[in-house]
Amino acid sequence: MNNGNLNNKICLICRRKLEQPFDKHHIIPKSKGGKKTILIHRICHSKIHSVLTENQLKNNYNTVEKIVSVPEINEFIKWVSNKPPGFYKRTKRKRN
Repeated sequence: MNNGNLNNKICLICRRKLEQPFDKHHIIPKSKGGKKTILIHRICHSKIHSVLTENQLKNNYNTVEKIVSVPEINEFIKWVSNKPPGFYKRTKRKRN
């Protein structure tokens, strides 16, 4: 992935400075026809997909505002906000 110029860019989920590792997140999952992407930290991306299914993302959580309103993701944001921008810890997936 081309890093481009990341100066002054922030993760739209946790609002911390954007540094590696980061990913492109499809606002509506690519498998559900989504095209628009945003750059977010890998840890934030992992958290989103550990909490929400692709159908939930497409049908109910298809904006940044809606994603960060999910209580479990909001708690994660509070926790990760004190970590350095390059912090990464593998997220365990929920079993439904």
